[in-house]
Parts: sequence; C-alpha cells; structure tokens
Amino acid sequence: MPERTHKGNILRLQLLDTLRPLFGESSVQGCVHIVDDDASFATAMERRLKHAGYDVATHASAQHLLDHLPSESIPNCILLDVRIPGLSGPELQARLSELGSMLPIIFLTGYPDIRTTVTAIKAGADDFLTKPVSSDVLLRAIERAIEHHEVTRGLKSKLDMVRAHVAALTPRERQVFELVIRGKQNKQIAFALGATVRTIKAHRHRVMEKMQVQSLAELVALAERTGVMSDSEHSA
Repeated sequence: MPERTHKGNILRLQLLDTLRPLFGESSVQGCVHIVDDDASFATAMERRLKHAGYDVATHASAQHLLDHLPSESIPNCILLDVRIPGLSGPELQARLSELGSMLPIIFLTGYPDIRTTVTAIKAGADDFLTKPVSSDVLLRAIERAIEHHEVTRGLKSKLDMVRAHVAALTPRERQVFELVIRGKQNKQIAFALGATVRTIKAHRHRVMEKMQVQSLAELVALAERTGVMSDSEHSA
C-alpha cells in the first residue's frame, strides 16, 4: 500500500477512535453492498460475509447500485471493484459523492496501481484492497467502514438537529444570533438593530434556550459545525 494511502488510513482510524465515544458501542452488524460484475466472485464473497454475520446485497454494475441506492438509516458499506462495465468503480465513487452519499467505500481489485489507489483514497475511500484478500484483512476493513458509517450518520443526525434549532429562530432572533457568534456585545447589537440593550438580552436568552446551549462558546461551536458561522461572515 502506498505510504500516503497508509497515512490516510491511520488518520481516518484516529478520527474514528476520537469520535466513537460520542456515540457508544453498537451491536448493529450492518450491510455490505458488493459491486462486481464477476458473478462467481460476488457469490463467494456474499457467502463469506453472511457467514461473518453481515447482511449482503450484490450488484452486477454501478448503475444497478444507483438504481437501488442503499438506505442510510442503517450502517452500510460498499465493496467496490475498480474495473466494471459501464461506470467504473472510481466513477461510481464520484457519482455517490455528488449525490451526497455518506456510504463508506472499500475498493477491492485484481489490478491495483498506485495512481488509482491514491486517487480513490484522496476522494474518500475507506480502504483499497487487492484480490485475493484474506478473510481477516477483509473483515477488519469492513468493520472499520461500518463503524465509520455509524459515526458519520450520528454526526449528521446531530447537525440536522442543530439546523432545525436555527430554523426555529424568529427573524429578529436570527439577527441577534448572527451578531452574537461574530463576537458583538449586547450594546453593539442593540445599536446595530435599533433596539434597547434590555430587548437584546431577552432575544439573546431565547436564542440560547432554542439552541439548547449554556455558553457563548457552545453557541459558536454549533454555528461553525453547521456552516452558519461562514454564512454570517460572508454576509457581514
């Protein structure tokens, strides 16, 4: 495996280890989607993974997977060949990215090359394995990918909740919110909005309640995570 690929995997695992405590351990085994036009290989792999306790779905082409796009409501990962008819593996990876998919991808190919490997990893692939692959190596890669999907799903759920809180702000509360996260004091906000300091304090209190935070630091952190901070800076 190329050095840059190895370092990329290490960083991914470190990030996963950091985030895992936020969501706890999961007993969900997950589903593996095999995308490979070699029917005999796909069947053998399906048997192998079902024996390991995974649900498995097979797809003879990239388009078949796109036509039956897996739900992200459960932990999934994709075991993807590089050379398949129609859309290639890397092209499917790009298409899924365009669709906003969070499904982790493990490439599994009989024709590895450094350029394709590095490109795939840079584009977000979880791993790049070479056929034939041992069960231990394969199952460890799938376990990491499934865990990765659980973490990203959890993060997305939290971000969606924060965005819902922001959407629940009134227009005036949203103005106060945007000025607060830009570091403005109550007097400055009152002057900017043509209101009294007492009124701004009341709005600020309601913002903190609706956003379910206890401090300015928490409020700013949520704004950064949801992209509201960047939007506010651009509109300033």
